[in-house]
Amino acid sequence: MEVLYDGDRVVGVRADDKGIDRNGDRKPNFQPGYDLKAKVTVFAEGPRGSLTKQLVERMGLDHGCNPQVYTVGVKELWEVPAGRITRGQVIHTAGWPLTSRQFGGGFIYALSDTRVSVGLVAGIDYEDPRFDPHNAFQLFKTHPRVKKILEGGQMVRYGAKTIPEGGYFSVPRTVAEGAVIVGDSAGFLNSQRLKGIHMAMKTGMFEALLAGDTSAAGLGKFEGRWRSSWVKEELWKVRNYHQGFERGFWQGSLHAALQFVTGGRGLRARYGARPGHEHMKLLSEVAGEPFERAKPDGKLTFDKLSDVFHSSTHHEENQPSHLKIADFDICNNRCTREYGNPCQYFCPAAVYEMENKPDGSGKRLKLNPSNCVHCKTCDIADPYQIINWVCPEGGGGPHYDGM
Repeated sequence: MEVLYDGDRVVGVRADDKGIDRNGDRKPNFQPGYDLKAKVTVFAEGPRGSLTKQLVERMGLDHGCNPQVYTVGVKELWEVPAGRITRGQVIHTAGWPLTSRQFGGGFIYALSDTRVSVGLVAGIDYEDPRFDPHNAFQLFKTHPRVKKILEGGQMVRYGAKTIPEGGYFSVPRTVAEGAVIVGDSAGFLNSQRLKGIHMAMKTGMFEALLAGDTSAAGLGKFEGRWRSSWVKEELWKVRNYHQGFERGFWQGSLHAALQFVTGGRGLRARYGARPGHEHMKLLSEVAGEPFERAKPDGKLTFDKLSDVFHSSTHHEENQPSHLKIADFDICNNRCTREYGNPCQYFCPAAVYEMENKPDGSGKRLKLNPSNCVHCKTCDIADPYQIINWVCPEGGGGPHYDGM
């Protein structure tokens, strides 16, 4: 898909052709793409939206902003025996199994007396290219206190999602001629509380159509309204939160404490940040053994493919890959030497696999796009920024029920 413009005005989007096979040839059910035009196009694609990226870059909407930074949340839904937890109970953790150089922690939410949402959130600004967030989540469940809640229960659903945590200084200009950016696409999320649904709802309310003025000036009132609402107030109180953890957990904890007593300021009025992928180190710079690997037992801990099965992910198999790799030569050669192909670790759905070449000369990247749970971690974490996640053919993807 692509954004449609009339000069510098957004006039809609262009849908891709449908019914194309994996080789780019037309299938019997081929349907040409079409232009969908509107007075106002609302970009509400969730984090790292493929169309929002195009719009922000073309219009320079992020000029003067901090780069957006992200975490990835890996999550399972469990049915557990009654008496293990009380409906409404909330448990948050920090640290283990993450290292002191990483940002993140776990969560356990009791949706009822027998249904539990359990997961791990890890910053996509880690240093070790061998880090695997799905593996870390499986280790998290082996902690005695977590295991005590889940043991004897049954995992019923799995999912993963990236979370925009850059905060107030990472929110781009949210309006352009004929366009508005809302929700996670703009980065409206309280990174301290991991909460953004309320902001997505609030920022989805605007009056331009009722007023009949969809110019940049008319839509510009939307920018002023959210900045004068409780959305700005809530973001301002945590404006430097994630950035305070740039140098690890312990320094981050100190910054968080200072920010709490200074109303979100901390040591500086505005903390800087780097894009998450720039934190990743070369293999030659990483000391020590790789992270401990969980041993899937099919009861408490699971491998990636078992979890993907529980995401109810479905894609039309015979279609072009929605994961666009700009240069496979980088993946098969340079990345193998420099980073050890971190895509095979950071993807929580086993989409990226390094397989032996037929001639035995080494390994090459194999894509399994039908596994994709649409978290967009690859688009964000790739150290070369050559992976572009785009929408697959309509209707494909995970089907989250009760997540």
